[in-house]
Amino acid sequence: MDTTIEYYNNNAEAFIENTRNVDFHNIQNKFLENLPAGAIILDFGCGSGRDTKYFLDRGYMVYAIDGSKRLCELAAEYVGIAVKCMLFNQLSDVEKYDGIWACSSLLHVPSEKLKDILVRIKNALKPDGIAYLSFKYGDFEGIRNGRFFTDMTAHAFADIIEKVNGLYIENQEITEDVRPDRSEKWLNIILRKKD
Repeated sequence: MDTTIEYYNNNAEAFIENTRNVDFHNIQNKFLENLPAGAIILDFGCGSGRDTKYFLDRGYMVYAIDGSKRLCELAAEYVGIAVKCMLFNQLSDVEKYDGIWACSSLLHVPSEKLKDILVRIKNALKPDGIAYLSFKYGDFEGIRNGRFFTDMTAHAFADIIEKVNGLYIENQEITEDVRPDRSEKWLNIILRKKD
């Protein structure tokens, strides 16, 4: 994970340039449709701050975190709220959020550590809360382009989530990358907390 954080610290500006203006409204809106007005959202790995800003602009209360100190600084400047620098395995909130947005972020977690992170997400969600996760679609795991990636298939994710009591797949779909210069597929998942 350190290699990945170092990559984002060293390439933050270029990463933001490539991601901040991507039109992601279709999936953002599907997530928001599942939340009450004024819901509390955690942007769990906020990157450029694109999604934090989108949710804030629509009247939601948003907390944002990222593991890269540099991305936190630049995202905070962009969105106008503090962005906390922390790792996924440091999430310790209990029943605080209506929704957790983990867009293209948990794909940097090794597969054997995902169950622990999902338990933390479940604990941090209010009853009946939802979480959105996205992974590059496939079965690769390792270093690619200077960062660690865990790609995911629907079957592989089902095996992991089955071990997390109280968190269920409500919806999932495979989509094309919204960036015009990419031909990758993505696995998009909405989880719901049900005890």
